[in-house]
Amino acid sequence: MSYILETRNLTKKYGSKAVVNEVNMHIPEGQIYGLIGRNGAGKTTIMRVISGLSSPSGGDYSLFGKTGSEREKMLREVGVLIEEPGLYPRYSAQENLKIKCIGLGIDPRVQVPALLETVGLEGVDPKKPAGSFSLGMRQRLGIALALAGNPKLLVLDEPINGLDPQGIVDVREILVRMRDEKGITILISSHILEELDKVADCYGVINEGVLLDEFSSQQLHLRSGKYVKIRTSDTEGALRVLEGLNISAERMEEQDCIRVAGNTDRTSEMARAIVGAGLDLQEIFLNTVSLEDYYLKMTGGVHHE
Repeated sequence: MSYILETRNLTKKYGSKAVVNEVNMHIPEGQIYGLIGRNGAGKTTIMRVISGLSSPSGGDYSLFGKTGSEREKMLREVGVLIEEPGLYPRYSAQENLKIKCIGLGIDPRVQVPALLETVGLEGVDPKKPAGSFSLGMRQRLGIALALAGNPKLLVLDEPINGLDPQGIVDVREILVRMRDEKGITILISSHILEELDKVADCYGVINEGVLLDEFSSQQLHLRSGKYVKIRTSDTEGALRVLEGLNISAERMEEQDCIRVAGNTDRTSEMARAIVGAGLDLQEIFLNTVSLEDYYLKMTGGVHHE
């Protein structure tokens, strides 16, 4: 698999404290990578390092397969929105974007209208100062600024934080469109895991500076999502019964339990077959585990069984 960004034992220390501790992260090309973690887990620090805004204390990372001085040249291909957008409050959206384009050495006459259209700000009064924008409009403008110069990788730190429901939907649609229509790879962090689950293709979970796991959305749905949980004293026998029904199942870490990730509409059929085979069926039920549940379980928080 081709990775736009790859870190190798990436570490960032402040004093003696490692806020990012030997992180090995892999972001596939053309996908949305959701970085999940509590406040202070190290998300923003990682984003600052890989965006060239901060230097690592140890380890290394590559952008587009490049390291060292070659990597520094590739930073032009990275668009960044970390924390709050850096806006000139007295200037309009058009003027803010024009300044960014000039700074990048590109023609604003073509770029500015296209960027405004991309983020849905094309109808905004060209005389309206950005300082009077709503939070949602400021976030859209921040994304537009990050997109100036047509970057291949977009780094967004909590872009939907504080937005109202419509603003969240709008930003979500922008991100999906950029991935699907322009092939832009996106690294995004968010506390709203339900929304992240709607856009991300893969995930990384970080806790206290340590990357606990990386997984694809398909792997997540196997580990979470809806599934049938079966408890029986004869798991081997139950697995054979389910195999006879052409139903794929697997043992769970929990003793005497089986998980069926698909065929959730065949719960009654499974129960009848297991009992009909003379096996002891202690319980069978449909369970749902969200991305949030899975995250909390990994990081030691409260979670559903």
